[in-house]
Amino acid sequence: MKFLFVKLKHIGDSLLLTPTIRSVRAIYPQAKIWVVVRRGCQGILAGCPDIDRVLTAAAPEKNNRRPWNWAADFGLAAAIRRERFDYAFELGDGDRGRWLTLISGARHRCANAAGRPLHWWWKRTFTDFSEFWWYKSHQVEKDYYTVSDCLPDPLPLPIPSLSFARDRTRPWAPADNLTRFAVLHPGTRWSIKRWPEQRWSDLCAKLLERFPAIVLSCGPDSEEVRLCVSLCSSGSGRIISTFGKTSWAQLAGLLHRASLFVGVDTAAMHLAAACSCPTVALFMGSSPAEWAPWKTRHTVIQPESANEEPRRSPPERISVNMVLQACDNLLRDEGRA
Repeated sequence: MKFLFVKLKHIGDSLLLTPTIRSVRAIYPQAKIWVVVRRGCQGILAGCPDIDRVLTAAAPEKNNRRPWNWAADFGLAAAIRRERFDYAFELGDGDRGRWLTLISGARHRCANAAGRPLHWWWKRTFTDFSEFWWYKSHQVEKDYYTVSDCLPDPLPLPIPSLSFARDRTRPWAPADNLTRFAVLHPGTRWSIKRWPEQRWSDLCAKLLERFPAIVLSCGPDSEEVRLCVSLCSSGSGRIISTFGKTSWAQLAGLLHRASLFVGVDTAAMHLAAACSCPTVALFMGSSPAEWAPWKTRHTVIQPESANEEPRRSPPERISVNMVLQACDNLLRDEGRA
């Protein structure tokens, strides 16, 4: 049996596909499983041993695409076509992924037809549909039930956790000597998800009363790096940062060892869940019902009611004490406080 999963979305979305892939592998242990994601998303799938091959399409941001991307995508389509897949699942709800699914020539071309209605023309190109209504459902469930509904026999429940295997991680030398630490991911390119810098600084100061060291994770974006530089300067040498230079395998290695993760809704938050790291997740501008940490011990922090703080923005309605209390509760439950 040969399976193709097409999900041309962002990095975190790619990782959320791994519970579905794990279950398909469990049912079809001899299957060939290929995944197609956006260029730049492939690294976060390196920890999933159930994938045989990851292929990449053009980057999600239009300004990162180049005129010659079409040639690479033509080669991608040809490679997919040659494999003669039995099943191809389009899970990104986008026309580019639908074209790849059609071009694959798979005997069963599958999509979700409930959450976002398909144009009549696209409906003619698919052979199997899921009617799982995924509005306000977790994105892991969306992928899982879409695939399950299109297979001869449904996938087993419960849905497994995210996957980034410990033996597929890589060391990060600056943290080799750390024995107990927290990982914080304060930055995001989405302005609506940002928490005020001063509050991150205050939280770091409080967490340094609980941990010998803090590791700051960030992406390569210049503003994220600047934020981490600023926070490091207030830590008396006990705060170190990745400065956006670690691979996903290196960050996974840190998260498998860390006692706690605190961060906004990003791919790093989902990676913490994949590494079973206790997580405090700050949600501003996105829905925990769809994106909360999946199957790891976690606490979601959302802004206090606007009725109570009408003049303050959503990020300002999350206090340092709210986050710190959530951290202490998770640490206490683990017997690490």
